[in-house]
Amino acid sequence: MNATTPGGTTHLLYLHGFRSSPRSMKAVKLAERLRRDHPGVTWCCPQLPPSPRQAFDAIRQHIADWPREHMAVVGSSLGGFYATRVALETGCRAVLLNPAVDPARDLAKYIGEQTAWHNPEERFFFRPEYVDELRALACGTLPHPERVLAIIAKGDELLDWREMVARYPGVHLKLLEGSDHALSDFDEHIDEVIAHLQLI
Repeated sequence: MNATTPGGTTHLLYLHGFRSSPRSMKAVKLAERLRRDHPGVTWCCPQLPPSPRQAFDAIRQHIADWPREHMAVVGSSLGGFYATRVALETGCRAVLLNPAVDPARDLAKYIGEQTAWHNPEERFFFRPEYVDELRALACGTLPHPERVLAIIAKGDELLDWREMVARYPGVHLKLLEGSDHALSDFDEHIDEVIAHLQLI
């Protein structure tokens, strides 16, 4: 199938990472660009609950009525893991920003009380059963890697860039020599993200 979506993307979903929120720097910058340059695009950036099962149920509800051929997803870190599943289930275009490859393994050490990144006074519990819920959401190789852009930083202090690269064979890959897990230099990459999404 052609990697180009006829007519372009009309609906965009952004999925934040673990302990993050819709106030994520990358989410805010993307939302601003859409308001300025692509006001006709439907934007959805939900606050995801700590339970992966509940989070993905909510994601499915948000996109239930979206046109599969005209939607796209952007996900960062744990949101990249979720976005991979969305891309698998819908066939939509996707941008993955330092995506978590095996969050069931990596987040097991965070079981217990956590604080929200953008509001340290907000607390939540990451429960042991959430690890199994993450394992249940894992999926294999994407059938349409040409529809995926992965931006991966060698300077990521939390995730192994080699593991991320190996997880996504055949995708459009932008491998950064430095940067960090949060992609603090996102301004340098946002144009490429926008171009890949083929927004109307």
